Amino acid sequence: MGRAAAVTLLGTTLLLTALPSAAPAGARPAAPPVQRSDESSGGAGHTSEECDADLSSCHDSNRLYQYIYSLGIHPFTSPHDVRKQFTKNFWLFPVHGACPSRIQPMDECELLGGNPVRVEAIGYDHLQIATLPGHALGDGLHIRFTFTRSLGFHYLIVTAWQNKPTACTEKTLCSVATRVGAWALWRLLSETLAVSAYLA
Repeated sequence: MGRAAAVTLLGTTLLLTALPSAAPAGARPAAPPVQRSDESSGGAGHTSEECDADLSSCHDSNRLYQYIYSLGIHPFTSPHDVRKQFTKNFWLFPVHGACPSRIQPMDECELLGGNPVRVEAIGYDHLQIATLPGHALGDGLHIRFTFTRSLGFHYLIVTAWQNKPTACTEKTLCSVATRVGAWALWRLLSETLAVSAYLA
């Protein structure tokens, strides 16, 4: 429990004290095809269909990072099951703050530290949120959590991009701190979901 608390504290501290960089990080596989989308998504000027058909069309050159985490083997659970369980039990999110336990598209709430976000989209196998004005990372940051499965093994793919570069874009220290913080935070989320997926 001490390790999880330390990772949460580290990830939260780094995410709330640094603005993201536009430099890509981590592996960059193509996002798996989406079978169905419930609501509109994506950055400025992009429709839900464009984002779902080709995720790269949503972040253009402003990708911040993309990380892949294993959720273990769950042969009888679909990516949709894991996504549905996550959005119906949003308290599993490491920094859920004042957000409701069950989230829906277009919900607006504050994550830990009073950082406002909007639920941009909830699809068959993904959840996408965006930061709003007043967020420590600035507004216009989009983060998509995509769930996928291959041969019974489940994976979480976290992709982040911004509508436009920020003050952190060309600062190496800021960029590295942001990526390390995000990696640690989403790893903690993946470890939580790896356990909860057995109940999905």
